Amino acid sequence: MAATPIAVITGASSGIGAATARQLAAAGYRVVLTARRKDRIEALAAELTEAGHQATAYTLDVTDRAAVDEFATAFRSLAVLVNNAGGALGADPVATGDPADWRQMYETNVIGTLNVTQALLPALTASGDGTVVILSSTAGLSTYEGGGGYVAAKHGEHVLAETLRLEIVGTPVRVIEVAPGMVKTEEFATTRFRGDTEKAAKVYAGVDAPLSADDVADTITWAVTRPSHVNIDLLVVRPRAQASNSKVHRTP
Repeated sequence: MAATPIAVITGASSGIGAATARQLAAAGYRVVLTARRKDRIEALAAELTEAGHQATAYTLDVTDRAAVDEFATAFRSLAVLVNNAGGALGADPVATGDPADWRQMYETNVIGTLNVTQALLPALTASGDGTVVILSSTAGLSTYEGGGGYVAAKHGEHVLAETLRLEIVGTPVRVIEVAPGMVKTEEFATTRFRGDTEKAAKVYAGVDAPLSADDVADTITWAVTRPSHVNIDLLVVRPRAQASNSKVHRTP
């Protein structure tokens, strides 16, 4: 009997990461949930186990390379890596943006993705049929005012995905990039505005049905479960009300 394929999801404590863990578990993967918040991922692992799935929680900061390397020693073979950990801080213009925010966004979105991908690539290759998913953003494809730091980080993540795909072609590992547009989750905008729920709410004000975490997780799961020879290089997913990063239909 073939072993159950393993999927590692970073940033699995909430939002898109948690939703992806639930959907990949339902698709038959043994999911390994990583995030900094131990209580959150342990609760999710318990939920999935109670539902009859296989799930393990592992506390991990993707920007800590030594910790990532230690984590990677647990895997000889790995089917899927979903690089979801990331996020945005602030919405200041370039002229007044905080370099510390830019640095933190780059460390989490780009270096964190690099750390985990480098550490787990040997196990993904050893599986004979591995998949790397990089959850970027439409911010990685075009810019918008007040988004300079986040846009720069997501452009870096987008280029990481493109370059990795070129460099490992011919190996049994796919590189899939999923770039969501406006997604309403419980934490993304609130974190960006440092707990200011009023500012966070304005991001989605008047928008008819922004994407949910489940919408994006469904997209990721669909891409991952395509036949092995099918690679979804880049999948952009937006709500119908959003035509671009700067063109969103809002009702009064």
